[in-house]
Amino acid sequence: MTVRVWNYLPEYAEERADILDAVETVFGSGQLVLGESVRSFEAEFADYHGLAHGIGVDNGTNAIELALRGLGIQPGDEVITVSNTAAPTVVAIDAMGATPVFVDIRESDYLMDTDQVAAAITERTRAILPVHLYGQCVDMAPLMELAATHELRILEDCAQAHGARRNGVVAGSTGHAAAYSFYPTKVLGAYGDGGAVLTDDKETADAVRRLRFYGMEDRYFVVQTPGHNSRLDEVQAEILRRKLRRLDTYIADRQAIAARYASALGDTDLVLPSVTPGNDHVYYVYVVRHPRRDDILARLKSYDINLNISYPWPVHAQTGFAKLGYQPGSLPVTEALAEEIFSLPMYPSLSADVQDKVIHAVREVLSTL
Repeated sequence: MTVRVWNYLPEYAEERADILDAVETVFGSGQLVLGESVRSFEAEFADYHGLAHGIGVDNGTNAIELALRGLGIQPGDEVITVSNTAAPTVVAIDAMGATPVFVDIRESDYLMDTDQVAAAITERTRAILPVHLYGQCVDMAPLMELAATHELRILEDCAQAHGARRNGVVAGSTGHAAAYSFYPTKVLGAYGDGGAVLTDDKETADAVRRLRFYGMEDRYFVVQTPGHNSRLDEVQAEILRRKLRRLDTYIADRQAIAARYASALGDTDLVLPSVTPGNDHVYYVYVVRHPRRDDILARLKSYDINLNISYPWPVHAQTGFAKLGYQPGSLPVTEALAEEIFSLPMYPSLSADVQDKVIHAVREVLSTL
Protein backbone atom coordinates (compact mmCIF):
# COMPACT_ATOMS: atom_id res chain seq x y z
CA MET A 1 0.00 0.00 0.00
CA THR A 2 1.33 3.39 -1.01
CA VAL A 3 1.44 5.84 1.90
CA ARG A 4 0.62 9.46 1.16
CA VAL A 5 0.43 12.56 3.33
CA TRP A 6 -3.38 12.56 3.18
CA ASN A 7 -6.11 10.03 2.49
CA TYR A 8 -9.81 10.70 2.99
CA LEU A 9 -11.00 7.14 2.38
CA PRO A 10 -10.63 5.83 5.98
CA GLU A 11 -12.60 8.83 7.26
CA TYR A 12 -15.26 8.32 4.60
CA ALA A 13 -15.62 4.69 5.59
CA GLU A 14 -16.23 5.76 9.19
CA GLU A 15 -18.59 8.64 8.37
CA ARG A 16 -20.23 7.36 5.18
CA ALA A 17 -23.75 7.07 6.59
CA ASP A 18 -23.72 10.65 7.86
CA ILE A 19 -22.20 12.03 4.65
CA LEU A 20 -24.78 10.29 2.47
CA ASP A 21 -27.56 11.43 4.79
CA ALA A 22 -26.31 15.00 4.34
CA VAL A 23 -26.59 14.59 0.57
CA GLU A 24 -30.08 13.14 0.89
CA THR A 25 -31.11 15.99 3.19
CA VAL A 26 -30.17 18.57 0.57
CA PHE A 27 -31.59 16.69 -2.41
CA GLY A 28 -34.89 16.27 -0.59
CA SER A 29 -35.06 19.85 0.63
CA GLY A 30 -36.42 21.46 -2.53
CA GLN A 31 -33.69 24.12 -2.57
CA LEU A 32 -30.26 23.39 -4.03
CA VAL A 33 -28.62 26.85 -3.93
CA LEU A 34 -28.27 29.19 -0.90
CA GLY A 35 -30.78 27.25 1.13
CA GLU A 36 -31.16 26.19 4.73
CA SER A 37 -27.94 24.17 4.84
CA VAL A 38 -25.79 27.17 3.83
CA ARG A 39 -27.63 29.51 6.22
CA SER A 40 -27.33 27.06 9.11
CA PHE A 41 -23.66 26.31 8.50
CA GLU A 42 -22.83 30.02 8.24
CA ALA A 43 -24.48 30.67 11.61
CA GLU A 44 -22.98 27.62 13.31
CA PHE A 45 -19.46 28.24 12.01
CA ALA A 46 -19.62 31.90 13.09
CA ASP A 47 -20.92 30.85 16.51
CA TYR A 48 -18.02 28.39 16.94
CA HIS A 49 -15.71 31.41 16.64
CA GLY A 50 -17.85 33.72 18.75
CA LEU A 51 -18.48 35.99 15.77
CA ALA A 52 -21.68 37.53 14.46
CA HIS A 53 -21.52 36.91 10.73
CA GLY A 54 -20.55 34.02 8.47
CA ILE A 55 -20.69 34.07 4.67
CA GLY A 56 -20.17 30.83 2.78
CA VAL A 57 -18.29 31.07 -0.51
CA ASP A 58 -17.08 28.66 -3.15
CA ASN A 59 -13.42 28.34 -2.12
CA GLY A 60 -10.73 29.75 0.12
CA THR A 61 -9.09 31.85 -2.60
CA ASN A 62 -12.29 33.76 -3.26
CA ALA A 63 -12.85 34.03 0.48
CA ILE A 64 -9.65 36.09 0.69
CA GLU A 65 -10.39 38.19 -2.39
CA LEU A 66 -13.99 38.96 -1.42
CA ALA A 67 -13.02 39.65 2.20
CA LEU A 68 -10.38 42.15 1.08
CA ARG A 69 -12.91 43.86 -1.17
CA GLY A 70 -15.51 43.78 1.59
CA LEU A 71 -13.01 45.47 3.92
CA GLY A 72 -12.60 48.29 1.42
CA ILE A 73 -9.23 47.35 -0.07
CA GLN A 74 -8.88 48.86 -3.54
CA PRO A 75 -6.77 48.13 -6.62
CA GLY A 76 -3.30 49.57 -6.10
CA ASP A 77 -3.41 49.24 -2.31
CA GLU A 78 -0.65 47.28 -0.61
CA VAL A 79 -1.33 44.21 1.53
CA ILE A 80 1.45 42.92 3.79
CA THR A 81 1.69 39.14 4.00
CA VAL A 82 4.22 36.27 3.77
CA SER A 83 5.74 34.30 0.91
CA ASN A 84 5.85 30.99 2.81
CA THR A 85 2.23 30.13 2.13
CA ALA A 86 0.09 28.38 -0.43
CA ALA A 87 0.09 30.49 -3.59
CA PRO A 88 -3.70 31.16 -3.40
CA THR A 89 -3.12 33.57 -0.51
CA VAL A 90 -1.19 35.84 -2.84
CA VAL A 91 -3.19 34.98 -5.97
CA ALA A 92 -6.26 36.40 -4.22
CA ILE A 93 -4.48 39.67 -3.37
CA ASP A 94 -3.31 40.01 -6.95
CA ALA A 95 -6.71 39.06 -8.40
CA MET A 96 -8.45 42.03 -6.79
CA GLY A 97 -5.76 44.40 -8.03
CA ALA A 98 -3.87 44.97 -4.79
CA THR A 99 -0.11 44.58 -4.40
CA PRO A 100 1.30 41.91 -2.06
CA VAL A 101 4.23 43.06 0.09
CA PHE A 102 6.21 40.29 1.77
CA VAL A 103 7.88 40.11 5.15
CA ASP A 104 10.00 37.17 6.23
CA ILE A 105 9.03 34.41 8.63
CA ARG A 106 10.41 33.20 11.93
CA GLU A 107 12.70 30.19 11.77
CA SER A 108 11.22 28.73 14.95
CA ASP A 109 7.61 28.29 13.85
CA TYR A 110 7.56 29.36 10.14
CA LEU A 111 5.00 32.10 10.91
CA MET A 112 5.03 35.79 9.96
CA ASP A 113 7.83 37.67 11.69
CA THR A 114 5.65 40.40 13.17
CA ASP A 115 8.74 42.42 14.12
CA GLN A 116 9.30 43.13 10.41
CA VAL A 117 5.82 44.43 9.61
CA ALA A 118 6.20 48.02 10.80
CA ALA A 119 9.12 48.62 8.42
CA ALA A 120 7.06 47.31 5.49
CA ILE A 121 4.23 49.82 5.97
CA THR A 122 4.09 52.59 3.35
CA GLU A 123 1.60 55.28 2.44
CA ARG A 124 -0.10 52.73 0.17
CA THR A 125 -0.49 50.02 2.82
CA ARG A 126 -4.12 49.32 3.61
CA ALA A 127 -4.13 45.82 5.10
CA ILE A 128 -2.12 43.12 6.83
CA LEU A 129 -2.83 39.50 5.96
CA PRO A 130 -1.24 37.12 8.49
CA VAL A 131 -1.33 33.42 7.58
CA HIS A 132 -1.98 31.01 10.44
CA LEU A 133 0.22 28.40 8.84
CA TYR A 134 0.39 24.61 9.23
CA GLY A 135 -2.05 24.69 12.14
CA GLN A 136 -0.90 27.35 14.58
CA CYS A 137 -1.53 31.03 15.10
CA VAL A 138 0.43 34.16 14.37
CA ASP A 139 0.71 36.49 17.37
CA MET A 140 -2.05 38.96 16.54
CA ALA A 141 -1.41 41.48 19.35
CA PRO A 142 1.40 43.47 17.66
CA LEU A 143 -0.47 43.41 14.36
CA MET A 144 -3.62 44.82 15.92
CA GLU A 145 -1.53 47.61 17.50
CA LEU A 146 -0.04 48.47 14.11
CA ALA A 147 -3.48 48.37 12.51
CA ALA A 148 -4.85 50.81 15.06
CA THR A 149 -1.88 53.15 14.71
CA HIS A 150 -1.89 53.20 10.90
CA GLU A 151 -5.63 52.71 10.28
CA LEU A 152 -5.12 49.37 8.56
CA ARG A 153 -7.42 46.41 8.12
CA ILE A 154 -6.42 42.92 9.20
CA LEU A 155 -7.64 39.83 7.37
CA GLU A 156 -6.65 36.53 8.94
CA ASP A 157 -5.93 33.65 6.55
CA CYS A 158 -7.25 30.69 8.54
CA ALA A 159 -7.27 28.11 5.75
CA GLN A 160 -4.84 25.89 7.69
CA ALA A 161 -5.94 26.67 11.24
CA HIS A 162 -9.56 25.68 11.85
CA GLY A 163 -9.95 25.54 15.62
CA ALA A 164 -6.38 26.59 16.39
CA ARG A 165 -6.04 28.87 19.40
CA ARG A 166 -3.57 31.33 20.84
CA ASN A 167 -3.90 32.04 24.56
CA GLY A 168 -7.36 30.51 24.34
CA VAL A 169 -8.51 32.78 21.48
CA VAL A 170 -9.58 30.90 18.37
CA ALA A 171 -7.91 31.77 15.07
CA GLY A 172 -9.99 34.17 13.00
CA SER A 173 -11.70 35.97 15.85
CA THR A 174 -9.20 38.81 16.39
CA GLY A 175 -8.84 40.69 13.09
CA HIS A 176 -11.43 42.66 11.16
CA ALA A 177 -12.32 39.55 9.14
CA ALA A 178 -11.09 36.02 8.54
CA ALA A 179 -11.00 33.81 5.45
CA TYR A 180 -11.31 30.02 5.45
CA SER A 181 -10.87 27.20 2.97
CA PHE A 182 -12.73 23.90 3.26
CA TYR A 183 -10.66 22.12 0.62
CA PRO A 184 -10.89 18.38 1.42
CA THR A 185 -7.45 18.16 3.07
CA LYS A 186 -8.21 20.87 5.63
CA VAL A 187 -8.77 20.32 9.33
CA LEU A 188 -12.43 20.99 8.55
CA GLY A 189 -12.64 19.71 5.00
CA ALA A 190 -15.55 19.37 2.60
CA TYR A 191 -16.01 16.71 -0.08
CA GLY A 192 -15.11 19.27 -2.73
CA ASP A 193 -14.34 22.98 -2.69
CA GLY A 194 -15.71 25.49 -0.22
CA GLY A 195 -14.79 28.55 1.79
CA ALA A 196 -16.12 31.16 4.19
CA VAL A 197 -15.58 34.66 5.51
CA LEU A 198 -16.22 35.50 9.16
CA THR A 199 -16.50 38.95 10.70
CA ASP A 200 -18.15 40.83 13.55
CA ASP A 201 -18.77 43.83 11.29
CA LYS A 202 -22.20 43.90 9.64
CA GLU A 203 -21.14 46.31 6.89
CA THR A 204 -18.28 44.02 5.87
CA ALA A 205 -20.53 40.96 6.04
CA ASP A 206 -23.21 42.59 3.89
CA ALA A 207 -20.61 43.61 1.32
CA VAL A 208 -19.13 40.10 1.09
CA ARG A 209 -22.61 38.58 0.88
CA ARG A 210 -23.39 40.79 -2.10
CA LEU A 211 -20.01 40.21 -3.72
CA ARG A 212 -20.44 36.41 -3.67
CA PHE A 213 -23.73 36.85 -5.56
CA TYR A 214 -22.75 39.10 -8.48
CA GLY A 215 -23.08 42.26 -6.35
CA MET A 216 -26.82 41.70 -5.91
CA GLU A 217 -29.06 42.08 -2.89
CA ASP A 218 -32.20 41.07 -4.74
CA ARG A 219 -32.21 38.78 -7.73
CA TYR A 220 -31.35 40.42 -11.03
CA PHE A 221 -30.40 43.83 -9.51
CA VAL A 222 -26.71 44.63 -9.04
CA VAL A 223 -26.41 47.28 -6.31
CA GLN A 224 -22.64 47.69 -6.09
CA THR A 225 -19.44 46.97 -7.99
CA PRO A 226 -20.08 43.62 -9.69
CA GLY A 227 -18.91 40.61 -7.74
CA HIS A 228 -18.63 36.92 -8.50
CA ASN A 229 -20.76 33.82 -8.61
CA SER A 230 -19.00 32.55 -5.46
CA ARG A 231 -21.69 30.74 -3.50
CA LEU A 232 -21.03 27.85 -1.14
CA ASP A 233 -22.78 24.74 -2.44
CA GLU A 234 -25.70 23.42 -0.38
CA VAL A 235 -24.38 19.85 -0.34
CA GLN A 236 -20.95 20.93 0.86
CA ALA A 237 -22.54 23.19 3.48
CA GLU A 238 -24.62 20.34 4.89
CA ILE A 239 -21.59 18.03 4.98
CA LEU A 240 -19.61 20.77 6.73
CA ARG A 241 -22.41 21.22 9.28
CA ARG A 242 -22.09 17.56 10.23
CA LYS A 243 -18.30 17.67 10.31
CA LEU A 244 -18.20 20.89 12.34
CA ARG A 245 -19.74 18.93 15.23
CA ARG A 246 -16.70 16.63 15.07
CA LEU A 247 -14.08 19.35 14.60
CA ASP A 248 -12.74 19.22 18.14
CA THR A 249 -12.44 15.44 17.87
CA TYR A 250 -10.53 15.77 14.59
CA ILE A 251 -8.16 18.21 16.29
CA ALA A 252 -7.60 15.90 19.26
CA ASP A 253 -6.82 13.03 16.88
CA ARG A 254 -4.31 15.15 14.96
CA GLN A 255 -2.64 16.24 18.19
CA ALA A 256 -2.34 12.61 19.31
CA ILE A 257 -0.71 11.66 16.00
CA ALA A 258 1.69 14.59 16.33
CA ALA A 259 2.60 13.55 19.87
CA ARG A 260 3.35 10.04 18.62
CA TYR A 261 5.64 11.40 15.90
CA ALA A 262 7.42 13.57 18.44
CA SER A 263 7.98 10.65 20.77
CA ALA A 264 9.22 8.32 18.04
CA LEU A 265 11.40 10.79 16.11
CA GLY A 266 12.55 13.16 18.83
CA ASP A 267 15.97 11.53 19.09
CA THR A 268 16.73 11.89 15.34
CA ASP A 269 18.26 14.88 13.58
CA LEU A 270 14.96 15.86 12.01
CA VAL A 271 13.80 19.28 13.16
CA LEU A 272 10.29 18.60 14.43
CA PRO A 273 7.50 21.19 14.65
CA SER A 274 7.96 23.80 17.34
CA VAL A 275 4.81 24.93 19.14
CA THR A 276 5.02 28.60 20.04
CA PRO A 277 4.19 29.27 23.72
CA GLY A 278 0.51 30.08 24.07
CA ASN A 279 -0.43 28.27 20.88
CA ASP A 280 -2.74 25.28 20.58
CA HIS A 281 -1.43 23.64 17.39
CA VAL A 282 -4.01 21.70 15.33
CA TYR A 283 -1.45 20.14 12.93
CA TYR A 284 -3.06 20.70 9.58
CA VAL A 285 0.24 19.34 8.32
CA TYR A 286 3.17 17.91 10.26
CA VAL A 287 6.13 19.81 8.83
CA VAL A 288 9.68 18.70 9.60
CA ARG A 289 13.09 19.92 8.39
CA HIS A 290 16.32 18.33 7.27
CA PRO A 291 19.22 19.68 5.15
CA ARG A 292 19.11 16.49 3.05
CA ARG A 293 15.38 16.67 2.48
CA ASP A 294 15.48 15.68 -1.18
CA ASP A 295 17.61 12.58 -0.46
CA ILE A 296 15.19 11.54 2.26
CA LEU A 297 12.14 11.90 0.04
CA ALA A 298 13.79 9.97 -2.77
CA ARG A 299 14.78 7.09 -0.50
CA LEU A 300 11.35 6.92 1.15
CA LYS A 301 9.83 6.14 -2.24
CA SER A 302 11.53 2.73 -2.08
CA TYR A 303 9.35 2.08 0.97
CA ASP A 304 6.29 3.11 -1.07
CA ILE A 305 5.99 6.32 0.94
CA ASN A 306 5.35 9.50 -1.06
CA LEU A 307 5.51 12.65 1.01
CA ASN A 308 4.82 16.30 0.29
CA ILE A 309 6.63 19.64 0.56
CA SER A 310 4.64 22.60 1.88
CA TYR A 311 5.98 24.60 0.10
CA PRO A 312 8.94 23.95 -2.24
CA TRP A 313 8.83 27.37 -3.92
CA PRO A 314 8.20 30.57 -1.97
CA VAL A 315 5.59 32.67 -3.72
CA HIS A 316 8.01 35.54 -4.40
CA ALA A 317 10.35 33.10 -6.22
CA GLN A 318 7.67 31.83 -8.61
CA THR A 319 7.77 33.16 -12.16
CA GLY A 320 4.14 34.19 -12.03
CA PHE A 321 5.07 36.79 -9.41
CA ALA A 322 8.33 38.00 -10.98
CA LYS A 323 6.58 41.32 -11.60
CA LEU A 324 6.82 42.04 -7.86
CA GLY A 325 10.58 42.42 -8.23
CA TYR A 326 11.83 40.30 -5.32
CA GLN A 327 15.37 39.05 -5.81
CA PRO A 328 17.01 35.88 -4.42
CA GLY A 329 18.04 36.56 -0.84
CA SER A 330 15.30 39.11 -0.18
CA LEU A 331 13.52 36.77 2.25
CA PRO A 332 16.39 34.65 3.58
CA VAL A 333 14.57 32.59 6.20
CA THR A 334 11.71 31.77 3.84
CA GLU A 335 14.14 30.77 1.09
CA ALA A 336 16.33 28.63 3.36
CA LEU A 337 13.41 26.72 4.83
CA ALA A 338 11.97 25.99 1.39
CA GLU A 339 15.05 23.84 0.76
CA GLU A 340 14.56 21.73 3.90
CA ILE A 341 10.90 21.36 4.89
CA PHE A 342 8.63 18.42 4.13
CA SER A 343 5.49 16.90 5.60
CA LEU A 344 4.81 13.54 7.20
CA PRO A 345 1.35 11.96 6.82
CA MET A 346 -1.25 13.73 8.95
CA TYR A 347 -5.01 13.18 9.00
CA PRO A 348 -7.35 12.13 11.84
CA SER A 349 -7.97 8.63 10.54
CA LEU A 350 -4.27 7.84 10.04
CA SER A 351 -3.91 4.39 11.56
CA ALA A 352 -1.23 3.44 14.07
CA ASP A 353 0.02 0.77 11.64
CA VAL A 354 0.50 3.25 8.80
CA GLN A 355 2.14 5.75 11.13
CA ASP A 356 4.46 3.03 12.41
CA LYS A 357 5.43 2.21 8.83
CA VAL A 358 6.32 5.85 8.22
CA ILE A 359 8.26 6.17 11.48
CA HIS A 360 10.22 2.98 10.82
CA ALA A 361 11.06 4.02 7.25
CA VAL A 362 12.11 7.54 8.25
CA ARG A 363 14.36 6.21 10.98
CA GLU A 364 15.97 3.72 8.62
CA VAL A 365 16.55 6.35 5.93
CA LEU A 366 18.05 8.79 8.41
CA SER A 367 20.41 6.13 9.67
CA THR A 368 21.82 5.64 6.16
CA LEU A 369 22.50 9.29 5.32
